Amino acid sequence: MKRLQIINGPNLNLTGRREMEVYGTTSFEAFLDDLRRANPSVHLDYLQSNEEGVLVSAIQKAGENADGIVLNPGGYTHTSVAIRDAIAAIKPPVIEVHISNIASREAFRHTSMLSGVCQGMIMGFGLSTYSLAIQALIK
Repeated sequence: MKRLQIINGPNLNLTGRREMEVYGTTSFEAFLDDLRRANPSVHLDYLQSNEEGVLVSAIQKAGENADGIVLNPGGYTHTSVAIRDAIAAIKPPVIEVHISNIASREAFRHTSMLSGVCQGMIMGFGLSTYSLAIQALIK
């Protein structure tokens, strides 16, 4: 059984309640239940934090015991050298995901500091980006 870690960054705890035209109306917790039901052969661990250091520690820990990481770094996508360094320091593949298409949003969102050390990036398909990333990591 594959063990995958989903890590969500700042403000993603508000999914389903904030900017619903961008992030949708489903809470991530409800969606996570759906993900687990749709992927019974995968053990999905989940962590969300608004704190950069907690995310760095979670990436390092997942680097020791997960087969892959699905990471939505939220706003830290554009600013965090620490998260980039944590990804570069581990062996399991990391797929960066974004619910919205960051390339079609404000100019400051167009650059990811993290994508260069991730296996890939999936964005713009709503919560389905997580499903797509899980499928990529399974294969």
